[in-house]
This record gives sequence, structure tokens and C-alpha cells, in this order.
Amino acid sequence: MTWTLPEPMLAAPVYEPDLPPGWAAEPKWDGWRALLSWDAHRPVLRSRRGTDLEPSFPELRAGVAHSLGVL
Repeated sequence: MTWTLPEPMLAAPVYEPDLPPGWAAEPKWDGWRALLSWDAHRPVLRSRRGTDLEPSFPELRAGVAHSLGVL
């Protein structure tokens, strides 16, 4: 499968927590960074490097399909 999703934003360390007006941030906890898309009538969950993560999170397929009303 060709990776066609946009590149995800990567976490960057900051030493000053003040943000400019209109900016937002969130803490980066250790864990997974993934992108979810819908392709050929099924959810696609990929890592930032394009690895298929769906086998690691089988419950997400049903949850996403249910949320989108396709079940």
C-alpha cells in the first residue's frame, strides 16, 4: 500500500511552556503516534513511518466503523 497520508507532526522538546496566542500544545507521553484514515471502506491505522498498526489494535476497527455508522 502506498503511504498517502500527510506527514504527522513530531514532538519537539520545549523549555518554555509559554505559547504564542493562537497556538496549542499537548504533552507527549510515551506511547504510539498514529494516523487514522478511511480507505476502500475500511479504517487504516498507520504509524508515522507507514507501518500498519491495525493488528496491534483490532478493537479500533470496530470502534471506528461504529462511530462512522458503517456497521
